[in-house]
Formats: sequence, structure tokens, C-alpha cells
Amino acid sequence: MHITGIELKNWRNFKSASVAIQTDVVYLVGPNASGKSNFLDALRFVRDIAKPIGGGLQTALKERGGFSKVRCLHSRGNRAGGGTDLMVKLSLQDNDTSWVYDLGINLPIVGRRDVPQVVREKVVRDGVEILDRPKKEVVEDPEQLAVTYLEQAAQNGEFRPLATFFAAITYVHLVPQLVKFGERISGHLLPDDPFGQAFMKRIADTANRTREARLKKISDALKGIVPGLDGLAFEKDGEGRPHIEMRYQTYRPHAARQLEDQLSDGTLRLIALLWLLQEKHIAPLLLEEPELSLNEEIVRKLHRIFDKISRRANNQLFVTTHSYALLSNPGIAGESIFKVEPSNDGSRIIGPTEAEMNAIKNGFPPADVVLSKEPQLAFDI
Repeated sequence: MHITGIELKNWRNFKSASVAIQTDVVYLVGPNASGKSNFLDALRFVRDIAKPIGGGLQTALKERGGFSKVRCLHSRGNRAGGGTDLMVKLSLQDNDTSWVYDLGINLPIVGRRDVPQVVREKVVRDGVEILDRPKKEVVEDPEQLAVTYLEQAAQNGEFRPLATFFAAITYVHLVPQLVKFGERISGHLLPDDPFGQAFMKRIADTANRTREARLKKISDALKGIVPGLDGLAFEKDGEGRPHIEMRYQTYRPHAARQLEDQLSDGTLRLIALLWLLQEKHIAPLLLEEPELSLNEEIVRKLHRIFDKISRRANNQLFVTTHSYALLSNPGIAGESIFKVEPSNDGSRIIGPTEAEMNAIKNGFPPADVVLSKEPQLAFDI
């Protein structure tokens, strides 16, 4: 199943946004604080509602600071026309089956003003509406409006493939220091581990044969990048802690070795990224700025890696980036790129213009076409 369209209304930066998606790898570009991460968070929000353990509408809102924190500031005002409802609408394609999930929420006009309610939840399958709520009987029992049918196994039977798909969306923004020292850091581990604190455990929990095959592919990919690399191996120390060991060819009979806490941030981040891309994802993988800590020449090759792996695994990737090097790859189709632009009436998200599409098709690097120069910061000293 793949996402083919995203429509947002009054969601964070976006008073209104709508995109049609035609590719397996999607790039979101734009200046800082324009809303790239917030756009991805709409997908994470639906995931958090659908999660079978620890999910649900009220939990998803609470984790984001409450309804007022996710509703667009530009949407405040008279509710007479329903203008302040928050909406996330997703279109999807699963082989020959098309789906639409449309969710609208708001604070009630009367009653408990602290509990957001479902004002619209619709599911359409192959053009036929199979869910349309709330109905009159539900409106007369407001407690039912505090939850979605998406999160209830007793209610989502007809569209459970959507619930399963949404719950499997994966978000990753790897922090090398957490990957290095995750086993030594005590404290709370965030749900879904978005920053890689439990990455070493993730490797340890993988079946031996699968783990060795993935490390072999990563090692082969890195040999043209890391001088003297002989290979990667998995091991546990005397206390049972898992480690990645990088081995180097030297003049000595036994190869030099480094564990993950001795590797550069860029090398470790690339290893973790290549590992995650090899995992089987039945739903999109959301990547935040994968170019961070990486050498520019490596970044130039990332799109080819993304494209090859997504095609092989039939996965869909959504990637936020600032990187000229990443978007300079001529293999990136114009349809893959969406620009997030701030405005006085909320951020907007747009694809390349017809002229920009033609330029990309005629061989111009996508980065030269779609990336605008950001203003220089001025400091008074």
C-alpha cells in the first residue's frame, strides 16, 4: 500500500495544503521553520492514533501538547462555517484497491471543552463510502466522539488494512550520540525510538542470518567510502552489551578494530541509515535530514541508494532535506519534490512549476531548479 495524496486543513503551519504523490521517494524542501517536519508529523499523528498499544486520538493529541498546539494559528476565529476544524485526509492505493481516510476533529462548542471530538471520520474504498460518522445517535452520546473508529478493533473491521498500515509508519531522525551510548544512558526510551537510542538492541534482536547479510551489504557499500575497511561484525562484550565492530586492513597480522563509540558521527549515522533502509517496511519510512554529519560526496549518492532500496522492497520514503548535494542527483524526478514555503497566511506546499519540471527533464540538476537561496543572517557585533 502506498500513499497517493495528503490533504491538510488547519494542521500546525498549514491552514490548507494538498499534494498528489506519484513516486516512491518524496523530498520535502524548504527553509528552517517552514513546516517540513510538521507536514511529516501529520502522518505520525495518524500512526499514533492507529497504534494498537499506547495509541488513540486523545493520546496522540496529548503527546503533542494538546489540541491547541497542533491547530493552525491562522485558523482561529468564528466556527460558524466549520472553518476551525482540523483535518487530515489521506488517499492510498493497495494494488487494485483505492482508499481514502478523512479525519476531522475540533473542540466541542458545548459540554467538555477540554476533550477534542471527532467531527468527521470517513472511509472510502473503491469509491464506496464504508464509514461516515458521526451519526445522530453518536452526537447524542458525546463520549463516543472522543475516540476514532480507526483505533478500535471492534469498529475498524471493514478498513483494518488502513489501521495496520498507519500503525506501521516509521519515523527516524538518527542522533549518533544516542546510537553510540544508548546502552549506557539510563532513563526513558521514547516510543518507537525515533532517535536511535535502542539501535544496537535493534541489531541484536535481529536473526543471525539476517543480521549478517545486512552487515555484509553495508560493509560492501562502505568499502568505497571508508579507507582500509575490511568488514563489519556484530559482537557482545563481557557484560552482554551489543556492539558493531568495524575492522580495517593494516600491515599487522590482525586487523585493527573500532567499536561504534569510536566511529565518526557520519560513519555511524550512515551505517544506521543503511540498516534501517534494509528493514522491511509495509508503510512509509519518514527520514529527517539524512545528510547530517555526512560527507558531501556521500550525500550525492543517497538518492541512488533510496531509489534502489525502495524499488527492491516496494517501500515508500518521505525525506526532509536542506541539502544541495542530495538534490543535485539528476536521477531525481521533478514529481518527487515538494517545496514548503512560509507565507502570511500559513505555510503552503507546492510541486515544481511546469517550467521547473521541463528544466529537470532537460537535465538540469533538481537542486539548481527548486532550491532557492536562503537569506543571509546578519549579526551586529
